[in-house]
Amino acid sequence: MTREAFIKELEEKGYPYSEEGNKIVVTHHANGGGVNLESLTSLPSGVVFKNGGSVDLESLKTLPPGVEFKNGGDVFLRSLILIKKGFLISGWFKDWPGNIEGIDNKSLLNLMIKQGVFI
Repeated sequence: MTREAFIKELEEKGYPYSEEGNKIVVTHHANGGGVNLESLTSLPSGVVFKNGGSVDLESLKTLPPGVEFKNGGDVFLRSLILIKKGFLISGWFKDWPGNIEGIDNKSLLNLMIKQGVFI
């Protein structure tokens, strides 16, 4: 997905965002701050979710390096398959069996994205 197509999707759904250098920062805070982008199958690199609630990316097939989750809630990744590890994430990332006790699950997710696990 291109940056332009992603921005158009945010604007159509009414989600506020800002462009900070080469990043698109999603900042939605109304109605609990959740961001529902369940129909997207890809994201451009450089997207940062800083919304107040959860992020629903149910249909994603990949997550490129440069995407970050700094949102207040959980991340829903039903369709994302970890082919290299042989796991299927079937819902909320916090419930993924590969999470490590004592490590924040979004910190682990961000590290995995940075390492290219989801491309």
